[in-house]
Amino acid sequence: MTSASGLTMPGQVRSVAVQDPSGPLYVTSYGANALETVVTMVHVRGSVSWHRSYPGTGRPQSRLSADGTLWVAYPQGTGRVLEGVLPDGSTDRTVVPECEAGEEIGAFVVLDDGFCIAWAGASPMLRRMQGIASTPPPPRVARYTREGQCLWSTPVTLGAVSHPGVMGMSRQTGWETRPLRPWVPEETSVDHWEPLLVSGDRAAASFTDAHGGLGRTFFLDLVSGAIVSATEPTPMGRKAIAGPGAFLIGSQGYGEFTTRRYDRSGSESDRWASHGAMLVNDRGTVCGPELENSLPSTSRFRQLAPDAVLIDGPPLSGYYTSSPAMDRAGTTVFWRDGTLLTVDADLTPCELYATDDSRNIMGRTLLLDDGLVVVPLDSEVVVFRTPLGPLAEGPWPCGDANLRGNPVVR
Repeated sequence: MTSASGLTMPGQVRSVAVQDPSGPLYVTSYGANALETVVTMVHVRGSVSWHRSYPGTGRPQSRLSADGTLWVAYPQGTGRVLEGVLPDGSTDRTVVPECEAGEEIGAFVVLDDGFCIAWAGASPMLRRMQGIASTPPPPRVARYTREGQCLWSTPVTLGAVSHPGVMGMSRQTGWETRPLRPWVPEETSVDHWEPLLVSGDRAAASFTDAHGGLGRTFFLDLVSGAIVSATEPTPMGRKAIAGPGAFLIGSQGYGEFTTRRYDRSGSESDRWASHGAMLVNDRGTVCGPELENSLPSTSRFRQLAPDAVLIDGPPLSGYYTSSPAMDRAGTTVFWRDGTLLTVDADLTPCELYATDDSRNIMGRTLLLDDGLVVVPLDSEVVVFRTPLGPLAEGPWPCGDANLRGNPVVR
């Protein structure tokens, strides 16, 4: 029988991470306002060990490293810092990567020997508060040592973007609806979903038009920083690590509903007419809940098989969905439409817990020891006791990206 308990955080939860399946939980959330970041250590049974507050940028970020240090990004004056927090809540050390005025740590990951950062322009609100010029610096991706020394920095140019599904009308078109001509974005930001992934010697950094939703993923050599290749401009979607140097890049919107697999060379090797929060197990099987923008829902749980084949799982009601996790028996668990659902290896669904909860802000599902499932719902961290087995092994999200919230597979 599945039971649930919850613990309320100071504000909306942005990430939850654990060092190993026994806990405790490192919860990163907003504080009393959007410009405060709070980190809270919570035991899986619900008691709070400690919490720390930091100045925020409106987008709280943290990554848990393999050695148990939680790295938090926050502003310091006109610069940006990464601070390491030890399990007892004390500060390990602070790294200050060099940056330009108006630059923001859009996303970062912790490597064995340092950090990789996707830089973008800070939000207009922060730039105004700091008296910085309205034009933000161009985006870039950079790699640093553990001490913050820059090993390489690669500028990224989004270029002109367009898509056949982006329509508009004007006097020039006789007020007829036609596809918009390519345009150069006024401002570029990191993508909302999985903006920076590292697998083997490749990094996948995704940037978007801050106002239009079209973007590109750039594949970089992690050693040299050279851009290996880049996707064409598309509506951005969910992404995943698919194996050594390989990535799944999803696209949804403006008529797009696809997932593409890119290999180490940055070339497209597979494509499916589906998009969702996918996971990849240790046998390379890709499956997960679809996230189609339509209500009533037409989505299903899908398995993406070779040669563009889609294997139908059960239909899914609702839309808002947590990223899934999988146990070693091949059972996937996730939260959707007020229900904690599982889909087993034979694609048979089961409702473990159901409620009329309509909250639509959620993050990653974590599967811990003794069948404990953790799901953040808005400002609450909910822990379910379930009959699920231990967490599966695999590149995504069963590897480090699931438990530590650090999307790096080496």
